[in-house]
This record gives sequence, structure tokens and C-alpha cells, in this order.
Amino acid sequence: MQAQLGFRVVDFLPYDSHIRKTVGYLFAIQHGAQKIYDVDDRGNVIDNDIGKHFDVELVGESARQEVILQYSHENPNRTIVNPYVHFGQRSVWPRGLPLEKVGEISHEEFYTEIFGGKQFIQQGISNGLPDVDSVFYFTRKANLEAFDIRFDEKAPKVALPQGTMVPLNSFNTLFHTAAFWGLMLPVSVSTMASDVLRGYWAQRILWEVGGYVVVYPPTVDRYDRIEGYPFSEEKDLHVNVGRLIDFLVGWRSNEHRLFEKILELSYVMAEEGFWTEKDVRFTAAWLQDLLAVGYQQPRLMALELDRPRGTIGHGDRKEFVPRKLPSVHLGVDEIGTVNYEIGNLITWRKSFGNVVLVMFVSGPVERTALEWRLLYGRIFKTVIILSREKNVDLAVEEGQLDYVYKYLPKLFDRYTSADGFIFLQDDTVLNYWNLLQADKSKLWVTNKVSKSWTSVSISGKSDWFAKQAESVNKVVATMPAHLQVNYKESVKDEQILTICNSEVFYIPRKFVSDFIDLVSLVGEMDIHHKVAVPMFFLAMDNPQNFDSVFNSMRYKQKLQTNSTSFYSPEASAVHPWNVSSEQDFIKLVRIMAAGDPLLMELV
Repeated sequence: MQAQLGFRVVDFLPYDSHIRKTVGYLFAIQHGAQKIYDVDDRGNVIDNDIGKHFDVELVGESARQEVILQYSHENPNRTIVNPYVHFGQRSVWPRGLPLEKVGEISHEEFYTEIFGGKQFIQQGISNGLPDVDSVFYFTRKANLEAFDIRFDEKAPKVALPQGTMVPLNSFNTLFHTAAFWGLMLPVSVSTMASDVLRGYWAQRILWEVGGYVVVYPPTVDRYDRIEGYPFSEEKDLHVNVGRLIDFLVGWRSNEHRLFEKILELSYVMAEEGFWTEKDVRFTAAWLQDLLAVGYQQPRLMALELDRPRGTIGHGDRKEFVPRKLPSVHLGVDEIGTVNYEIGNLITWRKSFGNVVLVMFVSGPVERTALEWRLLYGRIFKTVIILSREKNVDLAVEEGQLDYVYKYLPKLFDRYTSADGFIFLQDDTVLNYWNLLQADKSKLWVTNKVSKSWTSVSISGKSDWFAKQAESVNKVVATMPAHLQVNYKESVKDEQILTICNSEVFYIPRKFVSDFIDLVSLVGEMDIHHKVAVPMFFLAMDNPQNFDSVFNSMRYKQKLQTNSTSFYSPEASAVHPWNVSSEQDFIKLVRIMAAGDPLLMELV
């Protein structure tokens, strides 16, 4: 029946999914809707009157003409807030809040105020089962207990200034006509990530029309069916949400019409890997459908973010101290420390949240790419996956393992603000919890792992070794003086060839330019990855200065089958380990849970 309505978006919508309510949005707009209340089937509106809670009218006699409390913009580095703190629950966090922000539970020193009338997106809080992620849901109560969390109904609604975002959902949100374009639910991400990604995307575009988000005190009672969603259905959240927020706050557009800006942002988000090219096409179809049903594009406004912001004077500072309501079932003490496992996750994320992981996947990417992102994306800034064949839908880039070092410079240029880059092959397991003591300003490589790093005399060896050594000597002869000196201090004999299997290594920011220069010196020469990487490392620094973190690596040349007795959670890395299917991934996650218990939520 939906197909008979003639909307272009229908071709993109998955079957048996709440995302299909996209058709309902268009149908409502086509028939004259001025507000759309996005809600799920678990919630009951308190007192059966949404007008009592939300600002249903923004103009006219029935509109509330009032000022609204607003989070301060004084700290330009704060891009996300947890609104549950404002409404009395410091230890609860909403789905879509970056996990590294979970521990930020202090209340506001002060607020400012803004005139009402442009709160085009209004997010309500839910009593009972609020919108929480699977990490919270599965770690904060016994399995058969239902959540019944209460928020402060007397706390004032609060607005978000431009530059600061808040997680939004599709469970309890009111959209006014000026924000109807923001109802689009992405189709290329997991279902439990779709509405949150939509919320961040819509908030950024909302600033372009002078609108803002307001969060309201409890508007619905939402009951807990005791059937939380698995972590895997939120994978697109935990992998990318922190990076997405930073990207959106920094994004700028020179387009002159709203829909053109929306299309541009959709395209760039696909380029950045937040969703796929399918959502670029879906966005175009959505905007075409909006125009077809008679929707008028809102007028663009000057972006306040780019204006100089005046100092917030003492008279402009408004105080509100949130209540501290009882937190049912929560394993969080009142001085603000979260439980042990969450605390570890936050620590790892803070340490490696600005480190990019580049992973080469030799196995079938359609079975493992999302799983690798899910596993490591919780820890690192982003996970870039290379494979023999490109896969646009899975954001897998093409690369050849034998020469994979030649692909790294373009990735370095893509993430110029990253602290460093870890390269990892998919036959090696990285126990990230054992990397905390490593020095992120030094090079890390397996030079002390004898079966991974060897020096061989080319005398009596095959032509391959001789040709590799000849090419290495050519590159060394053209190196800048400081790199050539470093290399020759470590390799005294031109007849010696250093080989490293290079399954895992780390390059900090300060060595990136040297690495790029060395790759350019290799040029079109046929130097294998196992030869090029140790040559580069010996040229960039003296091995005595390498960090020793991989010295504890557990390493064998070959292993017939994955063995739990071979794996060690005390090692910094384990090689080899085969993952070629979802079942292999589940087995790996279960044994890695010895070092990171929260991994059990992935399976």
C-alpha cells in the first residue's frame, strides 16, 4: 500500500522496520500537518496532553511568549551535553552520547537565556525506561528487573546553543514544520543508530535556519519490556558518534539554499564514512518527495557560530541547580565514578580516541568488516578498512597487502589532527587494554619479536632477496641526511636485508611526514611491505628509541586452528588468529572479554 502513494523514498526503505514511518511523515505533510510528534509504542503521554508539556504553538495568541534557559556557550570545546543531568539523573546517559562523555556528570556552573519561538525540534524526556544505550541497559540491573527511572518534572526546559548538541531520538520528539526536512531516518546504518544519527545531522542543519533544540522535562511514561537491544544493533553509534559530532560542528557550506546544503552535507557524510552512498541517494529522494508534497524550504539565516561571541556578563548568568534523584538499579556511586568496566572503556577511549586504526582485511569483508569496526571502533578515533577489493556499501577501500604502505600517506592526509596511526592485519589480535603504558610519541613495531623481525644475509638467497636489497640500497642513497644516518647506524652491511612481517605497527604524528617522504622515495620501485616497513622504521629513528609495547606480543609463524590456550589477554597482541566469519568473530570476542568484560555485550 505504501508503494501506491508514489513516494520516491519507498524504494530505499527496509521491510519490517520502524524506518518505514518515513512514508508516514510524507503522508502527514502532504495532508497539511504543521507539527509531527515522533513516538514509539511503549510510551504513554503524561496526562494525555502533549500541549501541557511541549510548546505545540510557536506563533500566535496561544504561543507561550517566554524566555528559555539555555546551556552556556562559554566553553567552545564543549560540543555535546548529557541532558539527563539537568533533569536530576546524573548517572544515566542517553543512547547516542559518546561513551567517553559518560563520566561528565557535574551540573552547570551557570546557564544563559534565549527567547522562545524557534525551538523547531523539541525532545521530551521519558520516565520509566528513558532512551538509554545497550551498555547502560545490560550493565545496570539484574536481567529480569524492569527499569523505572524518574526525572525531575519541575526542572525547566533547556535549549542548546549553536555549537553544542544533544542526543535526539524517535521515541518522544516533536518536530515543527520548519524542521520537517529533519525527519529523514537514514537507511544505511543499523536501526538503533538511525534516529540518533538523524538527530545530530538535523541539529547541524537546524542552525542554518536559525532554529535550535529544546529538551523538555518528562512528557511520557515509557515502560520496560525487559528486552533491550543488543550492542551490535547500535554499532554505528559507538564506532563513530564522537567523530560525527566533531565533524558536524566544524562543517561549513557555501550553498545558498537549504536543500542544497542538506545534499552537500549528506554527500560529505558518506565520504567520511558516517553512512553510505545509499543515504546520499535516499536524501535526494526525500527532498524531491518533500517538494512534491508542497513543502516550502525555510529561509537560511546567518550562522551564529561564525560570529564573535561576546563575554557572558554576570547579569546574563542564570543559576539552576539540578536535583539529585534516586537512581534505581544503578551501580554508580554519588561522587561521580562509574562502574569498573565503563571506567576502563572511558580510559581507553581517552587514550586512543584520537588514534586512527588502519586495518587490512584479507578475509571476506562482507562477513567481518562491520564486526571489526564494532570491536575496535569503541576505542579508536575511527577504523579504516582496506582489502583487495573495494566495497562501497561497507566503506571498505581497495589496497594490496604486499604494498599496503603505499596507501597510508593518503590516509594520513585525511586525518591531519590524529595523534597517530596503528596498522593492523586481520590475522593479528590487538589487546588494546595493554597499550595504555606505551608512549604515543614513539614508534611501535615488532623489532624484538624474533619470528616477526629478522635480518638475513642475501648471500646464497634467491633473486627476490637480492632485488629487494638492491632497491633498498637505492632508496637509502636518496634519503635526506638525517634519515640516511639513522638507517646506516642500524644496518652496517648492504648485504643484510631486514625483514619484518609488519602485522602491527604504530606511527605517531611527529613521524608522519618522514614516513610520507620515504614512501615517495620508493615511488614505483617494487619493494615489498615486509621490506619497506622495517627500512622506514630504521630510517625514522634508532631502534633503542622504539617503544617496547609489542615485546610482549604472543607470536607464532603458523597456527593450524585458533587455540584458546595460545591466546593471552596479558599480551599486547596475538598472532596468528583467523577470523573469516561471524562465528569466528564471536569466539574471538568471548576470549578477549578476559581483558575487556564489556565485550560480552557484543555477542
